[in-house]
Amino acid sequence: MMGTLDGIRNHWLVLEVEMSNLTRRSFVGAAAAGLLGAPVGLRALAAEPAPDLHIAPFRFDVSPPLGHPCCGGWITPVVGYDDPQEAIGFVLLGAGAPIVICAVDWTGILNQAHVDFRTALAEAAGTTPDRVAVQCVHQHNAPFACLEAERITQEQGDLPHIVEVDFFRKCLDAGRHAVAEGLLRARQVTHIGTGQAKVEQVAGNRRILGPDGKVRVMRGSACADPVLRAEPEGLIDPFLKTVAFYDGDTKLAACHYYACHPMSYYGDGRVSADFCGLARRRAQEQEPDCTHLYFSGCGGNIGAGKYNDGSKEMRPILVERMFQGITAAASDLKREPITSVRWTTAEILPAPDPRWNAESILKQIADKSLPVANRNRPSYTVAWIRRYEQGIPIVLSALHINNSSMLHLPAESFIEYQLGAQQAAPERFVACAAYGDGGPWYIPTEEAYPQGGYEVSVAWCAPKVDDILSQGVRELLKG
Repeated sequence: MMGTLDGIRNHWLVLEVEMSNLTRRSFVGAAAAGLLGAPVGLRALAAEPAPDLHIAPFRFDVSPPLGHPCCGGWITPVVGYDDPQEAIGFVLLGAGAPIVICAVDWTGILNQAHVDFRTALAEAAGTTPDRVAVQCVHQHNAPFACLEAERITQEQGDLPHIVEVDFFRKCLDAGRHAVAEGLLRARQVTHIGTGQAKVEQVAGNRRILGPDGKVRVMRGSACADPVLRAEPEGLIDPFLKTVAFYDGDTKLAACHYYACHPMSYYGDGRVSADFCGLARRRAQEQEPDCTHLYFSGCGGNIGAGKYNDGSKEMRPILVERMFQGITAAASDLKREPITSVRWTTAEILPAPDPRWNAESILKQIADKSLPVANRNRPSYTVAWIRRYEQGIPIVLSALHINNSSMLHLPAESFIEYQLGAQQAAPERFVACAAYGDGGPWYIPTEEAYPQGGYEVSVAWCAPKVDDILSQGVRELLKG
């Protein structure tokens, strides 16, 4: 095993300089051509059939300390703990340089914080950040980490933290340690299994349109109005998809994907993995020798409000419904030997919407007469504008094994992007994880912008983000 790991790392040392130069050339060339608003490069390492794959699962606690802000600082900070929040992932070895995939029980990780998180895991795994995917589950009683937004707010002297930087750095150290420990216990991977099942009475579309074609009302993660709950589900993806890794017939890791905001209730300062994370934990208890990961799909416009009145009694009911979906998908798993592995990436940098002006927003942030939420939330907008000006792209990625593709997409992407990815490769089993780099906040479709609604009001990118992200997804799925 150690010979395999050493061989992988030695092989990567030869390729690393060449690939990093290619990345810089592609990015600089695109910048010079004025194409920063479009995908700026696709890189893929095509691997030969991989009979000597190994997987190294890892996990570490990311529960914030007492008093830490939740959801960026505009809801109640941490006052206690119902259950822990975790970062769970694995390193895949033997398909070129190591590949790292990780799901984090946080609201979001944005901009430089996302780059730093991927870099920390990459260093520990002996790979590069573009071969690391970090996706958030998006619970709200949890950290919403943006280092630039933290700098902007702390310059004011009277605003709460966005994220406590020392805590964030401790989590990165914990991640490095967990990955290094996991590598010592890597297991051979010989087979992959894919399956899916419908989840009953959880997801519903949040955006309810009126007769004029505009959003009439939003039915959020919880909804106490029986009239709104009686509205149709609307456009959703009803399927929970599972991709599992095996050594022979021994299941080693299982990745579960479902598109829905994962909150039953929040705002009380009680740390929890909430109903999706708790369903994942039940699956883990049922199969203690298999590492279970949960990924929120493209649920930017999807929530549980049709079926959830927000009462505490509903959380265990939603947990049970999610767990039944995971169990049903597991019973549908079709296992086959692994014959091919590919990792693809695409870089995108969609422009900010012209309605956002950094100078005006900074004046708003400095206005001490405004409520906290109206001052610290806009700091995320400025952070995205500055990032765009610096030319730092978002990295999309996908792991392709045999006839399956596991896509890693950014921010709060609308469900249409997930359905579009599946339609773009109908011959493949396509599982989508969103809530990766959260810099853009919401990513609506182009047609959603004139419809209005909450999601559009907190979408930092111009409507052309639809074309840019959709093209990036198609690039990931090429070949």
